[in-house]
Amino acid sequence: MKAALCLATALITTPVWAQPASPALDVALARTPNTGKAKNIILFIGDGMGINSVTAGRIMAGQARGQDGASYRLTFETLPYSAFSKTYSADKFVTDSANGISAITTGVKTINGAIGVDATVTSKACALRATHIPTIAEQAKRMGKSAGVVTTSGITDATPAGAYGHTSTRGWRSDSELPADAAKSGCVDLARQMVEAAEDVRMDVVLGGDLARFQTVADGGKRKDQDLTKVWAAQAKAQVVTGKSALSAVDANNTSKLLGLFAEGDLPSVVDHKNQTEVPNLADMTAKAIEVLSNDPDGFFLLVESAAIDKWHHQNNAYRALTDVDELDKAVQVALSKTDARDTLIIVTADHSHGLTQSAGSTREEPIMGLARNRGVNEPDKNGKGRTVLAYASGPSALGPHDHDLTQDEALAPDFKQPTLVPLSSAQHTGEDVPVYASGPQAHLISGTVESTFLYDVMNYAMSMK
Repeated sequence: MKAALCLATALITTPVWAQPASPALDVALARTPNTGKAKNIILFIGDGMGINSVTAGRIMAGQARGQDGASYRLTFETLPYSAFSKTYSADKFVTDSANGISAITTGVKTINGAIGVDATVTSKACALRATHIPTIAEQAKRMGKSAGVVTTSGITDATPAGAYGHTSTRGWRSDSELPADAAKSGCVDLARQMVEAAEDVRMDVVLGGDLARFQTVADGGKRKDQDLTKVWAAQAKAQVVTGKSALSAVDANNTSKLLGLFAEGDLPSVVDHKNQTEVPNLADMTAKAIEVLSNDPDGFFLLVESAAIDKWHHQNNAYRALTDVDELDKAVQVALSKTDARDTLIIVTADHSHGLTQSAGSTREEPIMGLARNRGVNEPDKNGKGRTVLAYASGPSALGPHDHDLTQDEALAPDFKQPTLVPLSSAQHTGEDVPVYASGPQAHLISGTVESTFLYDVMNYAMSMK
């Protein structure tokens, strides 16, 4: 009788629908936070990479590999800790890239357009030294570490300048872009700030675009004062390279100062590299930067930006923008393979989001870049015309009610621009929180919903703890 009762109780308390723990749960249960000190820190910024960009980028990357896009995982999505970051600036609900990166690298939110300064500055006025906030890269340098910046934009653009720059006005990138009254007042352009910084805070590796902002007009550049590439090259064990082959040939063991300028301005999209074989991709630059910086026994700080996500979102060209989400992921893969997870804190996040949306309609075998379709059959809009899976809130490619009926071939073309709601010359940023992914020492501190400045706090703590 007692045996029968025990059996009945067991049947009642053990649900018939109970399933074995999933592998993902097993991994989570076995996870132990790394509470050690970070020798190295690598901060990845997907410029404009909001959660919709991650989702659509994931699907596109998976489909490009012949896999189910919806269940595919980007490498950085496998990092063990994650959070959401609030990106507003000191003066706007929606940040630009200048405050966006500055908040992360200094721990202080400033006004839109300003970098490396507090919120008391006035746009288009010289930022007095008292307003300057040391960046995490500069702090790393003062601790004896090396520091570097890698980007697919020009290296004086807002995000890379977040490692070394201090200005009220992000557009002051070369002396030719500095107004006469600002120059007279002692303002210094960002290119000069980077090259002429004091040795104890000067970047060791800088790779990206903007050759024109470092060379003089006489040499085909924009500068009126001097060739800054020559100033850089005058340092001990320094190199300046301007092509992929030269970058590959750099002997990392015999180079301590590396400047790579691979385009006059921003680097072209990797989609277009087939026509420009001397332009390195983000993974190439990340690999070489880590090789050079790793020579420092005290460790390093590295900022890596995938800028093309933002720049092509601004043009409503989702194909190139989302291709660069995958490019960022490849750079993360390189960083993970070239560093030790036990002493390297890796953070992947965005400075702000963009108004990309993914609408209902398509079944999962349909391409994310195409029209909304149900197993090959169009799911049209209320006017009976083809509609895209992806669209934008604003930008230059607004489609009105009398525009032609879109075809699948059109929508899948790399040059296609997704339709928008609000017609503008350039798509605007949006203000929703952005995702953060992290691994390594003190990465477990990144959880919940945090201020963008909290990411600085974590990096500073991980690097500085005794």
